[in-house]
Amino acid sequence: MAISQASEPSVRSLIPARIDRLSWAPFHTRMVIALGVAWVLDGLEITIVSALGAVLSDNDTLGLSSAAVGLIATVYLLGEVFGALFFGKLSDQLGRKNLFVITLGVYLAGNAATALTWGNTSLAITFLFATRFVAGMGIGGEYAAINSAIDEMMPARYRGRVDIAINGTYWGGAILGTLVQLLLLNTLDHSIAWRLGFLVGPAIGLCIWRLRKNLPESPRWLVIHGREQEAEDNIRFIEDEVRASGQTLEDVPDNRAIAMALFPFRRPITDATGCFGGIAMHICTWSGIRCPSMIWHSFCRASA
Repeated sequence: MAISQASEPSVRSLIPARIDRLSWAPFHTRMVIALGVAWVLDGLEITIVSALGAVLSDNDTLGLSSAAVGLIATVYLLGEVFGALFFGKLSDQLGRKNLFVITLGVYLAGNAATALTWGNTSLAITFLFATRFVAGMGIGGEYAAINSAIDEMMPARYRGRVDIAINGTYWGGAILGTLVQLLLLNTLDHSIAWRLGFLVGPAIGLCIWRLRKNLPESPRWLVIHGREQEAEDNIRFIEDEVRASGQTLEDVPDNRAIAMALFPFRRPITDATGCFGGIAMHICTWSGIRCPSMIWHSFCRASA
């Protein structure tokens, strides 16, 4: 892979062609499960918080005012916006894998801390809002980092369908949240049920943590950061995983190499779309028009 002498430094690489020639394999299924859980967690969070709003107003729980209960969702959404912008930028600098592990950890910490809120004093309410903001940051960061990772590691012919399918799992999380809150609120004392409700998401996240840590870094990201040998090692790992499923892979001819601008000169179209697409989807969620925005976002990113 030789560096060109163009105005923007670039590198010619076969890695995009090697990724796109792959057929679906168990590796891709594991990647979708490991990364797609972010949308499940978001749907779970919004549903559970909506159901727990009335409970948190009871004196037997936190005794929050109606205004404080309403602000919980607002602070969470603001955290998502900030997290998408902040972690989206970092994902271009630090790597996709680093960020989708870090953002999951941020979400786990924020949500678990919410369950420790102790009352309705000014300090306690400030703590509650802070933890909801942190949890939202984690989910917002998940959208930015994971959308980029999926776009870069998924073969082109599957990319649009996978985007739509993964975004649609939000509703699976919403259904799960409804079932969880029905179970908890109807079988346990409310003073315990609301705390356990905020721990359901972290419990799911912990189950996914190991699966994410075993995923490779995006070879495309490694190439544009000048780490060609690591990129080669990672694409070979993916190819070996695909071959292990019984597929035979043909060599990619050199004429399929494409020029890729090196970071920081690469224009972050994918990351910007991931960030602002995630924000747009959440605005549409609260206004009741999530489905059209989700489909539009996915097809736009698939054709980018």
